[in-house]
Formats: sequence, structure tokens, C-alpha cells
Amino acid sequence: MRRTTSVLLSLSALVAVTGLAVPAAVAAPVAERPAAPAGWEAVDAAELARVTDGAEARRAPLAAAEADLLALQSVRNNRFVATEVNYPAPNTGVQRARSAEFGGSWEGFAFEWDEASETYALRSLANNRYVAVEKNYTGSAQNVLRARSTSVGGWERFVLYYNESLDRYALQSTLNGLFVTMENGYTGSLQYALRARSAEITGSWEEFVLYDIGA
Repeated sequence: MRRTTSVLLSLSALVAVTGLAVPAAVAAPVAERPAAPAGWEAVDAAELARVTDGAEARRAPLAAAEADLLALQSVRNNRFVATEVNYPAPNTGVQRARSAEFGGSWEGFAFEWDEASETYALRSLANNRYVAVEKNYTGSAQNVLRARSTSVGGWERFVLYYNESLDRYALQSTLNGLFVTMENGYTGSLQYALRARSAEITGSWEEFVLYDIGA
């Protein structure tokens, strides 16, 4: 049975486990970010650890344990976000909320905190690439999220928000200041794709549940 309180993540432990140094930030200064939406608070590394470090943390069903990592589930369609490593270019690594359950590295992410910019970088466990916002894409794919970067800059930085009353999370891109949305109404290969395109958190389209996929 899924528990009802939030997940736990120790970012210091994560860096130790992955063996990766947190990349230097190239994101916009914190002061330039819009104010948090009503009812939502920005979550730093210490707060995420506090919120998610309890005995009641959500645990994703695992075939094999992986320590101190997270999975994201869209509130809109109850599906887990996966990295489409087998998609052909230019959509290789696109993020889609399409998995009915957590199955392994395709649905796993390392959330890496940067103190200077107070933002997170999301590293996909499927291909060891950082998730970027494709601002220069056009049409329905503009601002789509893709795990395609080997380093971290402004394109790969996100603010994580938490709403305690809803027990839900939201992600805001520092590249364009917009919130990540799950495109439930899309069809074809980009159905359920994640895009940074909402000016506000309007409901379940922009809301996610986090699961601890650690041991």
C-alpha cells in the first residue's frame, strides 16, 4: 500500500553514492526567480531530506534496490516519468510520464543540489545524462524535457516546490521561469511528454509525487 507522507532523500549521501561532484551553476540568480506560488514552498537539500526522511516515506516497488534516488509520478495520469533512451533524434532521451509502475533505471533520477543557485539538476539513471529544457525546439515540442546533457548549465536547472497540504511537488525551469507540465492531451510519440510551459501551477498537470527508490 502506498504511504501518505513524502519521500526522503539525502543529497549529501546521493553525491557520495554517485561519485559525482555537483556541477557549478550557470543558472539565473535566485533573486530573479518569481515568487513561489501560494501554498508552495521552494525545497532545498536540507528541507527535502527533512520532509522525506521519515519512516512513512513513499517507497517505489523495486526488483533491485538503488540507494538515495527518486522516481516521479504524474498526478494527472498516475504514471511514472521515464527517459526514452530508444527514441530517435531529435527526441532521444525525452521525458514521458508513461510507465504504469517503477521498473528500474528508465524511471529513476538523481536529484543533485547546487547551493550557489539553490537549484536541482536531474540526472537520468537510464543514460547518465542531465535533463535539459529544449527552449529552441519549435511547435508542440518546444520546452520539452530531455536527458541529453553531460554537464549542467541554465538549461538543466530546476527549482523544486512542495505543497504540504497536497503532499505534492512541482518543478520550475530556471531557463524560462515556467513550470513543468505533463502533456496528457498529446498524441503520438510525445504523448505524456514533460514540458516547461506553464506560467502557474494550475492543478494536476503540473503536480508530481516523489518516491524514494533507495534501499
